[in-house]
Amino acid sequence: MFMLLVVLYGAAHYFHMTDPLFVIQGQIPVDPTLLLGIVGALMSIVLFVCTAMIYASLRFLQEWHSPLTVANFLLFGLASGFTLAAAFSAWRGVALVGFFGVWAVIFTVLAAITRGLSLYRNTRIKPKSTLQTAIGIRHSAIRQRSMGFMGGSFNTREFFHGVGNTTLASIKGFFLVTVFVLPVALLAASNALQSAYLPLLAFAVQYLGLMAERWYFFAEARHPQNLYYQTVG
Repeated sequence: MFMLLVVLYGAAHYFHMTDPLFVIQGQIPVDPTLLLGIVGALMSIVLFVCTAMIYASLRFLQEWHSPLTVANFLLFGLASGFTLAAAFSAWRGVALVGFFGVWAVIFTVLAAITRGLSLYRNTRIKPKSTLQTAIGIRHSAIRQRSMGFMGGSFNTREFFHGVGNTTLASIKGFFLVTVFVLPVALLAASNALQSAYLPLLAFAVQYLGLMAERWYFFAEARHPQNLYYQTVG
């Protein structure tokens, strides 16, 4: 539905369907593109929430099973969207750079708060899964000797990142700086210097940081199945 509305919105502009259908209070002309844009924006929020719930609904992954997952998806989408809007406005010379830039900063700061809370929460989680629950055996003394095969498999490749704690910490530090700190600084500098290029740089930096953040989001989830595949015999 969201992509359909995007196509219709673009088509309405392409075919110049911008004649007002009616005017609100004699000041706000309402045309088909405005209506499609509003409904499309609302549908994008629905899409954020639905996508986030794919992860937040998984009870066995404690790092994801939290309202903060939904908040982060929504705020990351809004922050990066407004940053892109500010960058596009600067590139096209539209006088909305300041408006989009201010909201990009606001949503980026809010995203930093909620992501920081989720990072703090995830470090304090006590795993509910054990060797006993992983394989369905209640015996108190279990020691794993083999995962059942000598090589890797889909399970060992898809549900574990395979890197050390130092790499994880480096990626975490990278996305904290590139998603939150640098974009806010660049947008603030662009407003002070009236630069048309700094918003573009802010979006590029934040986009790279968000890719790192998504990787870290998946890496920090401790899948219970890894308890079963943790040892090669």
